Amino acid sequence: MKNYYLTIDTETANGLNDPFVYDIGGAIHDKKGNVYETFSFVIYDIFVTCKDYMKSAYYADKIPSYQKDLDNGNRKMVRFSTAKKHIRNLCEKYGVTAIIAHNMRFDYNALNTTDRYISSSKIRYFLPYGTPIWDTLAMARDTIGKQKSYISWCNEHDFLTKAGKPKLTAEVLYRYMIGDADYNESHTALEDVLIEKEIFAWCIRQHKKMRKTYWKSVDK
Repeated sequence: MKNYYLTIDTETANGLNDPFVYDIGGAIHDKKGNVYETFSFVIYDIFVTCKDYMKSAYYADKIPSYQKDLDNGNRKMVRFSTAKKHIRNLCEKYGVTAIIAHNMRFDYNALNTTDRYISSSKIRYFLPYGTPIWDTLAMARDTIGKQKSYISWCNEHDFLTKAGKPKLTAEVLYRYMIGDADYNESHTALEDVLIEKEIFAWCIRQHKKMRKTYWKSVDK
């Protein structure tokens, strides 16, 4: 039986400590990266009703392009609760094996922080209870990040952290994957998801032991 996965990504405002989600995208896919369904939601509760917070949004310069996409129907504006219901329905429809993000710690916290802000803490958690939550950053760290060819490539192109270690951002991983050191992520949720599900498929193809979450040590 085929396993289906849901990769998600968020774009946020209000800094790193209390991030509020204004854009969430997702794709249902299999372990090879084949996509079966996508969604792209601009969150009304933040994008429209929190104008001051939006001024501090990462990539705030993209706000006009969001409005253009909304006007031409390429994106849909919904309330946060509607996005949450849509994700729950997708998980039920496909029997989703896991919900995935690159650096899931950030997205998980951002979604919960937004839910608590909007509901005045009446609702504490966003993702469906009981569904495994995986992190392609952890997966890449235990597979691609250990490969001599990747380490050498990052050194060659100066894609290094302050500590001098190879960067494992989705953007840098995808640059290596496609052989284009100048590639730039869109930094809009759905578009980034379509990169991150490829990183997931790439990690799976390594057939190595790896951590899949930041809560556990090592999964097969």
